[in-house]
Amino acid sequence: MKFNGEVECEEDDVCLQKATVYFREKSKLKFVPRGLLIDLEPGTSDVVKKSAMGSFFAPDNYIFGHSGAGNNWAKGHYTEGAELVDNVIDAVRKEADACDCVQGFQICHSLGGGTGSGMGTLVLLKIRDAYPDRITTNYSVFPSPKVSDTVVEPYNAVLSSHQLLENSDETFMIDNEALYNIAFQILKDTQPDYAALNVMISKVMCGITASLRFPGQLNGDLRKLGVNLVPFPRLHFFLQSYAPIAGQKKDDKTKLDIKEVCNQVFEEKHFLAQVKEDDGKTLALCMVFRGAGLSSEDVDDQVDKKQKKKSDNFVDWIPNNIKTSLVSMTPQHSTIDCTYVCNTTGLRSIFQRLATQFGLLYKRKAFLHWYKGEGMDEMEFQEADKNVRDLITEYQDKQDATYDAASDQEEEDEDS
Repeated sequence: MKFNGEVECEEDDVCLQKATVYFREKSKLKFVPRGLLIDLEPGTSDVVKKSAMGSFFAPDNYIFGHSGAGNNWAKGHYTEGAELVDNVIDAVRKEADACDCVQGFQICHSLGGGTGSGMGTLVLLKIRDAYPDRITTNYSVFPSPKVSDTVVEPYNAVLSSHQLLENSDETFMIDNEALYNIAFQILKDTQPDYAALNVMISKVMCGITASLRFPGQLNGDLRKLGVNLVPFPRLHFFLQSYAPIAGQKKDDKTKLDIKEVCNQVFEEKHFLAQVKEDDGKTLALCMVFRGAGLSSEDVDDQVDKKQKKKSDNFVDWIPNNIKTSLVSMTPQHSTIDCTYVCNTTGLRSIFQRLATQFGLLYKRKAFLHWYKGEGMDEMEFQEADKNVRDLITEYQDKQDATYDAASDQEEEDEDS
């Protein structure tokens, strides 16, 4: 195959990559991110503007306030954030109108502070109202088990989880402790900065959305991901993993193939949240493989072997609960990679920890006056706490459920 007599190759996958590079160079297109950068104080926006990436974003897409949320969820959701949210939705609408076909929306935010948790969930609510038929996904940084930057983190996280339960279609759970452990144990970085931690999250985001941007044998998108991973509407929280995290070096003696990346993503040390594999059972799983010349037969074979080996970690009442996607474009730093997105009942341990910490504070009504001062009612705290505890019970029920063939047969006979 030839392109203008300059690019020639025999293999279709390689040819596609060369053609992509060729046309980009020839057309000299300028790509502008559709992302909006939102904060209730100007400091963080100024840092991004002055960075090497600052000029990539349209100036109108920097939206910020001047007072901050002060680690107060109510400020971000009801007062300071509410004053700014109309500007945000106008910018969202402008970007959406410029798209040919909007797949959905991705929101990256932290649940520990005031802006990410309070205003992040407010923006989610407004987007849900404006675009009810589009997928809304959240990459949410939950409070870590050992690392806590804010005293009122349990309040902010539980109030946010209450909103995510009702308004998000897919929530990808991340925590800083897991990211730091990956940096220490796998990347051997003794002093990781936020840029290094953000790279790990961005790799997962790229893997999840790869099928939207590149061709492949088995395509997937945000909607297919939700359909295959969310068995019940409220259980839309996911655990992620990625391999190879360290990329591929010339002197690396480990052969990087489908089997190797498949083994790596199932390891606990690759998880982006502090969840133990034995804490729960997998309800559904999606694995996105990227690389030139991938064989769907090899992928299915390795995934099948892995599922049989770890059969005790999968619920038995959802048969064939692994979805795979193959993308032909080779990743930047390796010949092959794999992104793992899992809906597991083990995530209840994160909510259980938050509910316990929330209960300890709320029992004494500690720090509550700061939230009530912004117009919040105590009933909202009670509703959020109950909603999260109900979610924990649902996870436990689904984990304990078993497949009884004899009982199902009796029900079918009665129906007939």
